[in-house]
Amino acid sequence: PYSYDWIDNLGRQSPRELRGLPSPSVGERFSTSAGRPLGRVVDVEPGVSLTATIMGVHMSYLLVAIGDSKTRLLLKVVADKSRFYDAPLVLGDLVMARKQLLNLKRLAESTAN
Repeated sequence: PYSYDWIDNLGRQSPRELRGLPSPSVGERFSTSAGRPLGRVVDVEPGVSLTATIMGVHMSYLLVAIGDSKTRLLLKVVADKSRFYDAPLVLGDLVMARKQLLNLKRLAESTAN
């Protein structure tokens, strides 16, 4: 959720608030697209980081404290350069990830106030 609903959620609207979800575990499904489960969680450090693999690409989300009252959410995407034919998928996913991160930022800042 929190990305482009018409692509990821078959047009169903993503939540418009942050949802308290159970902590992910290694081996669990990472995502769903067009109703199909995709990817797996490969590493979790609760409250700090999450790494998952999806379609041969690894994605790591990392929370970094900035002072006492701010946190930055970073995303690192690693793809095997020998799989050049996947480049359009990776680039498309970066567009989706940007939208997801911007929505999470907006929702987190609106609940912090």
